[in-house]
Amino acid sequence: MNDDRIDPPLAADERDTLTTFLDWQRDTLALKCAELTGEQLRLRAVPPSGMSLLGLVRHLAHVERAWFRHVLADEDVPYLWGKETNRDADFDDVDDASPEEAFAVWRAEVEHARKVSAGLPLDALGKRLRHGEAYSHRWILVHMIEEYARHNGHADLLRERIDGATGE
Repeated sequence: MNDDRIDPPLAADERDTLTTFLDWQRDTLALKCAELTGEQLRLRAVPPSGMSLLGLVRHLAHVERAWFRHVLADEDVPYLWGKETNRDADFDDVDDASPEEAFAVWRAEVEHARKVSAGLPLDALGKRLRHGEAYSHRWILVHMIEEYARHNGHADLLRERIDGATGE
């Protein structure tokens, strides 16, 4: 794997620190999926888990949309992958899913999230409540870093199982 990720700065303001760490985590997901075939991206983890790298990409596209479009910006856009009827559709329905479509949707959601984020102060509260609570932009950025970091750990294990590749 060719690792061309840019490390977050060692000394930066809060916004730059949060956004560059989030972008580094996003780039890590892309790195873990790089140079794999559709078949490899669909390979499931050990039973009973149905997790796959393709499922992770689809899930993180959904998470980007949910937090930045739904919660933070209150955009009226549908859920991805049929999640309105199957909570785990992003992970479950990968056997015939297109990796090209999943990556295109994920990249588009990331780009849209960056635009939403860039236009708001860190203290801004989401326009849509979740679980009856308002979430700050800052909280959402920290949560997204955590979400990616956790799933990138899964991606590490999946990638190592596929072809032995390891790395940060």
